[in-house]
Amino acid sequence: MRQYGQFCPIAKSAEIIGDPWSILIIRELLLGSSRFNVLQRGLPRISPTILSKRLKELDERRVIIRRRLKGHRGYAYHLTAAGRELSGVMEALAVWGMRWARDKMAPSDLDVSFLMFDVQRRIDRTALPEGETVLCFQFTDITNFCHWWLVCRDGEVDLCYEDPGKDVDCYVTGTSRDMIGIWMGDIALAKALKAGSVQLMGARHLCRTFPKWFALSAAAQTPRPTAAERRSVARAG
Repeated sequence: MRQYGQFCPIAKSAEIIGDPWSILIIRELLLGSSRFNVLQRGLPRISPTILSKRLKELDERRVIIRRRLKGHRGYAYHLTAAGRELSGVMEALAVWGMRWARDKMAPSDLDVSFLMFDVQRRIDRTALPEGETVLCFQFTDITNFCHWWLVCRDGEVDLCYEDPGKDVDCYVTGTSRDMIGIWMGDIALAKALKAGSVQLMGARHLCRTFPKWFALSAAAQTPRPTAAERRSVARAG
């Protein structure tokens, strides 16, 4: 971990959580991930080596604790009381990021694997029928990992990027940019459905209730800067 050589509490905090990936690891732990492979799914571009290193550093600084899994190989990672106190910091960063850090989104930022992992943990299972429901998301503007399946049953949601060989109950089709824009609240879902930028095909009940079970990102409702706020920032620059 880098050292800033200052007694300032912000500097000391940044020494612990300011290294690349550390904040995102804490984000995933706050969202309920605890296994190494699940953390990787939420951080698809991190290498196993770096993830192991960051987990070890956070453990040494008592932000997280590592516990051996009973009856299994490997460990589970959990936030300590100190780590849980970062929840407010993460919420503030999410709000600030939604308001000020997303004006320019490069193609490399549009990661459908992270989108689908987020959809998996946010989907409202109570709005789905009883029994098994299979959903297929299709992205029309990419060639790799352009199909994803969600198999929902018994209160669990399994995410697959290979065809699970099951009958699909509902297909959701659109571009990665539009789907991410809808998920993050940048594009109104009703407007996207009316314009056809996202298309639904399958069981009528699932198509009709799509706005209920497709719950959107937890950050989607964050108020965006007003025109006056943007003008003020532009003048200050």
